[in-house]
Amino acid sequence: MMFRTRIHNDFLESGFQLQKHREYRQKIISNYQRLHHELYNMHAANFFAPSFLKAISENTEQGFRSIMSEPSPGIFTFEMLQPRFCEMLQAEVENFEKWVHETKFRIMRPNTMNKYGCVLDDFGMETMLNKLMEEFISPIAKIFFPEVGGNTLDAHHGFVLEYGIDRDVDLGFHVDDSEVTLNICLGKQFTGGELFFRGVRCENHVNSETKPTEIYDYTHVPGQAVLHRGRHRHGARATTSGSRINLLLWCRSSVFREIRKYQKDFSSWCADCQRNKKEKKRQTVAAIKLELLRKDSREGQTAT
Repeated sequence: MMFRTRIHNDFLESGFQLQKHREYRQKIISNYQRLHHELYNMHAANFFAPSFLKAISENTEQGFRSIMSEPSPGIFTFEMLQPRFCEMLQAEVENFEKWVHETKFRIMRPNTMNKYGCVLDDFGMETMLNKLMEEFISPIAKIFFPEVGGNTLDAHHGFVLEYGIDRDVDLGFHVDDSEVTLNICLGKQFTGGELFFRGVRCENHVNSETKPTEIYDYTHVPGQAVLHRGRHRHGARATTSGSRINLLLWCRSSVFREIRKYQKDFSSWCADCQRNKKEKKRQTVAAIKLELLRKDSREGQTAT
């Protein structure tokens, strides 16, 4: 199964293009009439489930694990958003899409693999989503994903994806352009759309074989979050009926990305690098044992 890297459309843009993107964003913000103004600033008590807020306030591994499940290594699921927030965000996205249609404004889609959905940062939610990353995701990532920059997250890309018969139906096998990915189902009524995970890999091993222990399928639940490494290979099965809307936050670390340019050993998080390292160690130990046996044999022959 060949993978793809799902990339934010403007991530590789030049300085001139980035300036154009800033102008594009400002044009949207200046003209789009917001529906739910409270969404554009962080109101934690209104947004998040009480259990999640309690764990954040405790800020300990024990506290986070008390609300989380880890059904497969490195994949964490937990109740996060209140139903009212999910409903308001869906309504805001629908209102934005209506404005786009009526004004015939051409918008940039969230990434290179999805034809539907919208970038929340582009119409005014950047500040709120940055707080989401810094104050609510970073504390968790520091504990569970330090080896991939979870302790130095400093940028994000926030967007909503829409799946259904008349939208994107599924999503192919890929890795995200992030260090840590937050994926939350907002609703609505749907069947299918399961996420399938197939192990964490570095660039050198991204197409390698999946081990049976790395296979995990996740069924979306509205308001429930999935948190995983961006390099955790995954995809989405077909949404066979209804409509599914998900909020995604790609969290990035410029420090980790700079370090990774000069790094060759990713055994702290790549499963294949780990296996190769263990195999090299095994071969080294076996070679040393063989040499010791040969030495003992030579010494025994000399003594006789």
